[in-house]
Amino acid sequence: MYISFDTLPEESKIWIYQSNRKFSDDEISEIETDLQQFIENWAAHGTSLTASYLLKYNRFIILAVNQENQVATGCSIDASVAFIQSLEQKYNVDLLDKMNVTFKVGEHVAHKTLIDFKKMAKDKAVTGDTIVFNNLVNNIAEFNESWETPAADSWHGRFF
Repeated sequence: MYISFDTLPEESKIWIYQSNRKFSDDEISEIETDLQQFIENWAAHGTSLTASYLLKYNRFIILAVNQENQVATGCSIDASVAFIQSLEQKYNVDLLDKMNVTFKVGEHVAHKTLIDFKKMAKDKAVTGDTIVFNNLVNNIAEFNESWETPAADSWHGRFF
């Protein structure tokens, strides 16, 4: 069951998928339609999940589930990954590679491989103050508090 993202409790589980490129406005519109349809049918053990999504910076897809009503289980998580893989194929993007880093350069959102980001840190092209997207956050509270965070305050800090 789809509900508005901002009405989910802060303890709601989230999964963040970052694209290796920015989606066009037309693609975002199509993705929103696909997400709504997926979430309306998303279930765990036959029970509908109370869920939502958020699209940020035309690059991030955030799925969220209120686990107070029904916990997302292995099969339902597998279904969400299969859905994300279908988006990868449809739009020819990479959404599942965790070996990439997305960060802000001013108001621009940049995307680099982890190897390139390490090199940028070594060359001081990025610093501990660079705002990175910590996609390892687990719930909406952590998302609101520390998804966009200085690199030094996230797992990226080991590169400085």
